[in-house]
Amino acid sequence: QLVESGGGLVQPGGSLRLSCAGSGFRLDYYGVGWFRQAPGKEREGVSYISSGSGSGDSADSVKGRFTISRDIAANVVYLQMNNLVVEDTATYYCAADASGWGTFGAAEYDIWGQGTQVTVSS
Repeated sequence: QLVESGGGLVQPGGSLRLSCAGSGFRLDYYGVGWFRQAPGKEREGVSYISSGSGSGDSADSVKGRFTISRDIAANVVYLQMNNLVVEDTATYYCAADASGWGTFGAAEYDIWGQGTQVTVSS
């Protein structure tokens, strides 16, 4: 099971940190990705981190502003979001990929959280 938290309302230029807590399995054995979906738009891959070495990538739209990381002991993956813009408004989901690779493709993921809402507005 995956549970996201940390969403909320923030002004443009602000920051939020999302958390993805795993239960029943170790997140560091899986690739973990963050996705977002705005109303009327397709689900978009934001960032992912691979198992093992913890290498990963972020989408061009968030690169330099969002950082994915993990706390192995706590079994949590984070998404630090800085310099938020209105276009970042969406429901954010984390997902786990049993292959361990991690990718921007949602179809590769096996376990999904319920999502957390992020609203960027003045």
